[in-house]
Amino acid sequence: MPTINKIPRVGFISLGCPKATVDSERILTRLRAEGYLISPSYQDSDLVVVNTCGFIDSAIEESLDTIGEALRENGKVVVTGCLGAKGDTIKQVYPNVLSVTGPQATEEVMEAIHIHLPKPHDPYVDLVPPQGIRLTPQHYAYLKISEGCNHRCSFCIIPSMRGDLVSRSVGDIMQEAQNLVDAGVKELLVISQDTSAYGVDLKYRTGFWGGKPIKTRITELATALGELGVWVRLHYVYPYPHVDELIPLMSDLKIIPYLDIPFQHANARILKLMKRPANSENVLARIHQWRTICPEITLRSTFIVGFPGETEQEFQELLDFLEIAQLDRVGAFMYSPVEGAAANNLPDHISPEIQEERLARFMALQEKISADKLKQKIGKTLEVLVDEVDSEGAIARSHADAPEIDGLVYIDADQKTIRQGEFVKVRIVNSDQHDLWAELV
Repeated sequence: MPTINKIPRVGFISLGCPKATVDSERILTRLRAEGYLISPSYQDSDLVVVNTCGFIDSAIEESLDTIGEALRENGKVVVTGCLGAKGDTIKQVYPNVLSVTGPQATEEVMEAIHIHLPKPHDPYVDLVPPQGIRLTPQHYAYLKISEGCNHRCSFCIIPSMRGDLVSRSVGDIMQEAQNLVDAGVKELLVISQDTSAYGVDLKYRTGFWGGKPIKTRITELATALGELGVWVRLHYVYPYPHVDELIPLMSDLKIIPYLDIPFQHANARILKLMKRPANSENVLARIHQWRTICPEITLRSTFIVGFPGETEQEFQELLDFLEIAQLDRVGAFMYSPVEGAAANNLPDHISPEIQEERLARFMALQEKISADKLKQKIGKTLEVLVDEVDSEGAIARSHADAPEIDGLVYIDADQKTIRQGEFVKVRIVNSDQHDLWAELV
């Protein structure tokens, strides 16, 4: 127990996706607002919080290993996050954790911390900036616009962990965005479980920001965010028809021309088993339309290979789709059973050997597509946002590159002439399957 003169210190480990990162930032903001210090080591911490991921088996294993390490190195551990929604799983392995809560549980986490590590008598609210405590670099930030999801994809258990869709008010989102921009953020990454469904639970009611009415709907929200003068990047966009309304905003550079849409597969039968929209011809027609309206658009997607029952012919259909669609950025994963997912009960699960072989073929095709598309950028001048600067030059991203998941732009430049978090113009001089090399203009 800390003495009256000692400021309590909390260690914090954040695992999982950007949505979990935002949950962590909210807890960290509360901790600092109440006067706790955040410690970078187990040894200097009076208590450790672990924000877990529980989506796939490898994430569950990482989360459990991290909890075990925190218990060994510190001994006082509070667990939260998606794996926490399966409280019995954690308690069976580690019965001596102090508490277990699910995702979006800031209040419950703080209550557990107050019990086991009482807060200081005089909270230093003035130490907390308006934008809160963040885990990202100063120049970009994740902006979560809703929680939960109304879909019931057969391979996914997110609704059981995070619940149905709950949209934030448009005023709250815009205030957070403004605070972030005022603090120096140059790029807002809009995230949720289903970004394009924003507002459906509120019946798209009208909200207000700056004295102006704004409909609680993704098109109107994106338009308002685009007026803040920073990059606005949309992630996790489910392909509803009204997504087409966003493309003119990208063409007019109100928001950056980048769309992250998880198509998951191309075969109608597999998509039906996944409980996803099942019309690849319509998807290809829409992609063509989007590129006609906004030729500079970058399309990112994710796919699952080796889904239960996937035949070689159905997998080939996915490869044919990939060849025709010519997507810019693609991630792919072998199907992995998730405890509680409906897809576990499907017949004809694919052997790991066939899954690995199909994933390798899929990625080989996409790497060729990506290499060809990036090669076309050689000689072009791009605006990029600088992420890192060192003695060897700088690492940046173009509007086609989201942090952590997409490619990079390596700049040959003196570190005295370029700074982290600033926009610069560069000329592309080389490329490979994933990244670009450039020189300052």
